Amino acid sequence: MTGLFQNIKGDKVIWAVVALLALFSFLPVYSASSNLVYVVGTGTTIGYLLKHAMLLFLGFGIIFAVHKIPTHFFKGLSIIAMPVVLVLLVYTLAQGTTIDGANASRWIRLPVVGISFQTSNLAAVVLMIYVARYLTKVKDKVVSFKESLLPLWVPVFLVIMLILPANFSTAAIIFFMVMVLCFMGGYPIKYLLGMVGAGIAMLCIFILLAKAVPDLIPNRIDTWVSRIESFWDPADTESDYQIEKAKIAIATGGIMGNGAGKSVMKNFLPQSSSDFIYAIIIEEYGLLGGLALLFFYMLLLFRIVVVANAHESIFGKLLVVGVGIPIVFQALINMAVAVELFPVTGQTLPLISSGGTSIWMTCLAIGIILSASIKREKKAEETVENDETNPLEILSGQL
Repeated sequence: MTGLFQNIKGDKVIWAVVALLALFSFLPVYSASSNLVYVVGTGTTIGYLLKHAMLLFLGFGIIFAVHKIPTHFFKGLSIIAMPVVLVLLVYTLAQGTTIDGANASRWIRLPVVGISFQTSNLAAVVLMIYVARYLTKVKDKVVSFKESLLPLWVPVFLVIMLILPANFSTAAIIFFMVMVLCFMGGYPIKYLLGMVGAGIAMLCIFILLAKAVPDLIPNRIDTWVSRIESFWDPADTESDYQIEKAKIAIATGGIMGNGAGKSVMKNFLPQSSSDFIYAIIIEEYGLLGGLALLFFYMLLLFRIVVVANAHESIFGKLLVVGVGIPIVFQALINMAVAVELFPVTGQTLPLISSGGTSIWMTCLAIGIILSASIKREKKAEETVENDETNPLEILSGQL
């Protein structure tokens, strides 16, 4: 055990926060899984708990492995991973099957372990690393839109357009975070405003095309419209079923909560162990429990900013911000949906909600942040930082 802790490097506060969130997740996941067992009639509560434990165990294995990789290696890895991600997204969109009766054009099934894998989560992490690499390359240079169109914006819009038909919320979050990262990386604001306009125009064209030819591309536009309408029309309780039950759970929890495992609304919320787990947490642990959880996410955000600010390379700073901020942003969106401050999006609560891909990709991002927090010899990183040769040559040279 002592040898294991000696091999754990990086920001100890981040390690502690991630471990505490993961340990706490067992309580609400075990409690909410009874909905799937006794209402839906699938599996057992112990089975879901063991599955969640296995996913977290593999997730921490990812954190441990990734945090050992020197930060500058991710530059070359992003170039290799980007075409792989694009192929996976095309395959995911094309296969268009269903999993447990749900639209599964955002998932692919991993046949060996029998777990569905959401490729958009991997694409989000890889794209943020890729954008951080490009911004580092053009830092302190006069950037023209024409020069950045092919190496930066074409991959960004390819990823977003491949995710958009099946998962609007994830596509919108990725686009927003890319804009934030580009702004922080010093990319010209006038070009960013132009890309925002282009993104809105492309979304409108996609919606019109999908409405005109609905069988051309599988999409969830009707679901998007229904969720937005129910958000703006509180009287539409039929389409606002999940939000209504979530509000009842929150109101029932009060200040102190009803106690662990004593949620009633978990039997009525279809996504009680994933999308609406925050409502179940408040019902069982009260307002104090909900605020405590929010505090830990804010502490994680604070440490992410500290790590980014402390890193000596531009790439390291942008990398930490690019993969770290989306974790907290996703958590805030999940919480906002539960308290009806935001339309239903389908975003899970990082490190808390059940699910394989979301846990693994969050752990991948955490591992990258911890890698950047480790004090290493900077000579190699500075060499790579100033070298503008082919990133694949850089990677092969470092390996």
